[in-house]
Amino acid sequence: MTAPVMTATGLARHYEVGGGLFSKPGTVKAVARVDFNLFAGRTLAVVGESGCGKSTLARMVTMIEEPTAGDLTLDGEPVIPANWPSLRTDVQIVFQDPYGSLNPRQRIGTILMEPLAINRPDLSAADREARAREMIAMVGLRPEHFDRYPHMFSGGQRQRIAIARALMLDPKVLVLDEPVSALDVSIQSAILNLLVDLQERMGLAYLFISHDLSVVRHVADDIIVMYLGQAVETGSTEAVFAAPRHPYTKALLSATPRADPKGRKERIKLTGELPSPLAVPPGCPFAPRCWKVQDICRSDRPVLTGDAHAAACHFPEGAD
Repeated sequence: MTAPVMTATGLARHYEVGGGLFSKPGTVKAVARVDFNLFAGRTLAVVGESGCGKSTLARMVTMIEEPTAGDLTLDGEPVIPANWPSLRTDVQIVFQDPYGSLNPRQRIGTILMEPLAINRPDLSAADREARAREMIAMVGLRPEHFDRYPHMFSGGQRQRIAIARALMLDPKVLVLDEPVSALDVSIQSAILNLLVDLQERMGLAYLFISHDLSVVRHVADDIIVMYLGQAVETGSTEAVFAAPRHPYTKALLSATPRADPKGRKERIKLTGELPSPLAVPPGCPFAPRCWKVQDICRSDRPVLTGDAHAAACHFPEGAD
């Protein structure tokens, strides 16, 4: 396998919150530690409940926020604030709400040409327009859409426009933050097929942020499962779906709908309280909700164990 386009080692992001005249501020570890490699032409999915740190990770990868700890590299070059201006064009993001990410006062052509006007000042106006029209065709829109406004499009068409804008600078990494969750189910498959086609044509590396495992199963090559800012399971999509090793992953998969009406599965309903991010337990953060919890789980924090398929659990599924 070729060298990764992007590598993260021990990536973390902490926030100080609260505090007052007689109290110290608390620390929220939105992302405690995450390691991953992104490869050209492959998709890495990050899944988990709301508040697990998925979007915070996306903001660090896209250089919106600086990591509190850890290292991030892009083609071997360190992703640090001093290098952000030269690296940002290589990492682009597609947001969840396409309408909220498009300027309602600008025509689509202007929206698409703006990244080139800012980052490629050497290009002429004619070259920028030609590139924008080429991208409109590439994402499945018609030439007359160039002069229309965002409110004149459907949700699926707006997301195509958002994808086109993200690709205008020929990025190497595309961060997809819940790219289809705001769309009708009938439109989701069309957008996902478009993303797969663009990845094959342009050799893009995708970081796919989602809570929908049924979508992740069909688009991702590898998965990171996060819980309270920590990666609790990593591996190939095939391995994780076939034999989840962490109890949290198993519970998530049990809640995923299946198209087969004859297929039977055990629905795992989690009980107990979700720990506060300001007071994460000293042991396993999933211990208060885990049906396999033992004394060691409450005292010692497990680390990711395994090579191709790893889980942070003292008693992983399938172990003797």
